[in-house]
Amino acid sequence: MPTDWGSDQTGSDQIFQLQEQVRQLKEAVVSHAVVDQAIGMVVVLGRVTPDEGWIVLKEVSQHTNIKLRNVAEMILIWGRTGVMQPEIRAALEGALDRHGPTRIPGAAPEIRVSGPPRGSRRGSGRSSR
Repeated sequence: MPTDWGSDQTGSDQIFQLQEQVRQLKEAVVSHAVVDQAIGMVVVLGRVTPDEGWIVLKEVSQHTNIKLRNVAEMILIWGRTGVMQPEIRAALEGALDRHGPTRIPGAAPEIRVSGPPRGSRRGSGRSSR
């Protein structure tokens, strides 16, 4: 089957580029899964929506100057071991203070997020029929 790659060198370059693209796509898929799992932990433990969980994760990354994927990995490790770096914990608590209705599991009792749980607003004007 003929190709219009020209010389062997050009074909080799294209193969290398394609292999690099495949590697990057595989890495992106893994990274996406790690970030999604960390968002899920933030959603469950912080009692926030998935959109708020994403915002919390981004804020922790920005406030600690740590790549989002690395923050996500640290949150997953925390879920398995209960251990989290104080800098990450402080940033996570701060972000959940701004976006979530509950406290971080394992944190001191005085660290709480104010406000009622999501969906329990009174006087929303909706009927409960």
